[in-house]
Amino acid sequence: MPIVTVQVTREGSAPGRNSVTPEEKAAIIKGVSEVLLNVLNKPLESTYVVIEEVNLDNWGWGGFPTVQYRQQRAAEAKS
Repeated sequence: MPIVTVQVTREGSAPGRNSVTPEEKAAIIKGVSEVLLNVLNKPLESTYVVIEEVNLDNWGWGGFPTVQYRQQRAAEAKS
């Protein structure tokens, strides 16, 4: 029984939204489950998908909080 955890930032996928929509979550669950069916032959009914939304201030990369990293990258792109 596969258990897959998907972590996403809690910021939404469009302006004015601060989370992933139920429709987007359903699409993630379906897509991940189908990948395991197609690649590993795991039945859909035996696959569990957990979606964790992480607050943006709890997510970072490149040694910086996400917002700061994005600002730095945007400034570098303008240079």
